[in-house]
Amino acid sequence: MNQRRRFLAFTTVSAFICTTGFMPTVSHAAGSSDGEKKGSYAETHGLTPDDVDNINALNERALTLGQPGKPPTGFPPSATPPLRTPDFVDDRETPPAEPLDRMPDAYRAYGGRATTVVNNYIRKWQQVYSHRDGKIQQMTEEQREKLSYGCVGVTWVNSGPYPSNRLAFAFFDENKYRNDLKNTGRRPGETQAEFEGRIAKGSFDEEKGFQRARDVASIMNKALENSHDEGTYLDKLKTELTNRNDALLYEDSRSNFYSALRNTPSFKERDGGNYDPSRMKAVIYSKHFWSGQDQRGPSDKRKYGDPEAFRPDQRTGLVDMSKDRSIPRSPANPGESWVNFDYGWFGAQAEADADKTIWTHGDHYHAPKSGLGPMHVYESRFANWSAGYEDFDRGTYMITFIPKSWNTAPAKVKQGWP
Repeated sequence: MNQRRRFLAFTTVSAFICTTGFMPTVSHAAGSSDGEKKGSYAETHGLTPDDVDNINALNERALTLGQPGKPPTGFPPSATPPLRTPDFVDDRETPPAEPLDRMPDAYRAYGGRATTVVNNYIRKWQQVYSHRDGKIQQMTEEQREKLSYGCVGVTWVNSGPYPSNRLAFAFFDENKYRNDLKNTGRRPGETQAEFEGRIAKGSFDEEKGFQRARDVASIMNKALENSHDEGTYLDKLKTELTNRNDALLYEDSRSNFYSALRNTPSFKERDGGNYDPSRMKAVIYSKHFWSGQDQRGPSDKRKYGDPEAFRPDQRTGLVDMSKDRSIPRSPANPGESWVNFDYGWFGAQAEADADKTIWTHGDHYHAPKSGLGPMHVYESRFANWSAGYEDFDRGTYMITFIPKSWNTAPAKVKQGWP
């Protein structure tokens, strides 16, 4: 099995080399430089179709495990949940504990990305990101188990609860979309569905979506200051929105925007917020995913994207994520295999220039004894993170809350490790 995987991985990478016309270095194989267009997740990371199926299956399992009591939904009665590999085996392993006093080694930096093995990330996390009330903490077995799931594991171990994705923001340029549909044509061999999906994808501006999330998080954090009950926090939040003439003021009181704090598990925990908003802070993470997730809709939308799906409200920037089931893009050609999502952790960095911000994410789940291999953790600059892969046509920026006593979101993050 492992030999077959290695052969297929070499075949996949070889095909990628032939397509692009150059022999990539290890750095190119692991990730692109700033702003460089990326291919599929499988091509970039040298993954086989079996690897991708296993990654998607583990991602879905994490979703179920991370939200107890929530059954996997979003599939019509006749459909099969996408555990497509009949002989699927969970070969994921929990990384071993690292000594609390062991310092991390330097990451390997190239272009807009730095990379390291998961064990070294645990050491860095313990020294830099683990602080609770000013004291460093050893990553627990439960946290290492969460981390082992890969990209979502990095966000999961930093955010506390599994990412709910309820409070999502993006920016879609309606004028650009309409103009490009009207004034540009299909490329040679491009279907109408492929054309419309491409134009829709190009009309999203991730930097503006990220900035909108940062602005809203700033408003929330200002409202949290000295608010010792939820009523006071909401009153101050509405005052801040009024002062800024922000359209979020007119959200329904039951909306995800106004209920986000009370729906955060750590807000209710005694060693977290303990129902005191002033003990919490708003932080940010990101999710990349595919828009064509309607199993009942036209198959072309699942292949080339759904232009209407997951667009933000033009007034508020909010994205309705209720129909996001983490379903991957459907293959349009033989041999295609697509990953269902990618998560990146930002936290509460204070760097004003988006291009200088750092996003922490992973390549795949931790399976050191399989052909997939050990998990690697990346620190990417925004241009590298937002470039995404062909697997994804949507990039959203989420706000969640963590206790102020947690230092999983330091204001300053330096790429790699000096």
